[in-house]
Amino acid sequence: MLPLESEYLWRIKTGAVRTLTSSEDGINIGLGLWGPGDVVGRALSKADPYQIECLTSVQVSLVPLTRYQEVNEAIIQHIQQFQEFLEIMHCRSVDSSLMRLLLWMAKRFGRTSEKGQTIELRLTHQEIAEFLGATRVTITRLLNDFEKRGIIQRLPHQYIVLHDQHPFWHYEI
Repeated sequence: MLPLESEYLWRIKTGAVRTLTSSEDGINIGLGLWGPGDVVGRALSKADPYQIECLTSVQVSLVPLTRYQEVNEAIIQHIQQFQEFLEIMHCRSVDSSLMRLLLWMAKRFGRTSEKGQTIELRLTHQEIAEFLGATRVTITRLLNDFEKRGIIQRLPHQYIVLHDQHPFWHYEI
């Protein structure tokens, strides 16, 4: 966990963190995934409680809020990324939300490999469920289904979103 500093923001140099809160009944609610170049901090959220959890080894630096000119662009990116995240969370179906989350993580935290985009971010099925407002069982079932359909490949501690896969079909009337 990164300590909460009310007069500072954390600028992430390397690694990944997630921000989260919890409901009155103790259920964790994921607020975002953040990586290199992003800023996070108590000053950017009214959530209570609010936590910043390191998902990988991270290097961060403190930026005082008084040096706002240094973080203006990062704060704008923070807002834009959070809104992308909200769109993902509010898809009509959990499978759509999960697929959009995987694609977003591949774009944001992935690296290109010969099979597709490799996501090396270690998120448990429970943590993914917390981001999407779903159950761990549902996420496990959907990931198994995505793997059977050839949309993703799972390896220890990473996912590969495979190239040229169209996970959802539609029809026109």
